[in-house]
Amino acid sequence: MSGHRPFADLKRNWSADRIADNDARKAQLRDELVSLDQLREGLGLSQDELASVLDVQQPAISKLVRRSDMKVSTLRDLIAAMGGELRITATFPDRSVEIGNFRTEPA
Repeated sequence: MSGHRPFADLKRNWSADRIADNDARKAQLRDELVSLDQLREGLGLSQDELASVLDVQQPAISKLVRRSDMKVSTLRDLIAAMGGELRITATFPDRSVEIGNFRTEPA
């Protein structure tokens, strides 16, 4: 997935009502366990919009958000295209540890 555009470019044309609705959906999603497609929908993004940010065709997004197995880099790119940051945490009975290997490399 090359030719990515910043998520802010996508949101630049959103109306105030759409931004407010998006903020409300994000707040609702914070404590829910959701699929990638549910996350996309909850953020108020169409597959076409996400495809535009990632510079791919819409069918690729449809297939991607329904996958149960993918490369970490692909997941990181997808989450970034939605305006987020991927963090991977290993959870043990006595603690949780964030794994730093998978962070986005500095530009």
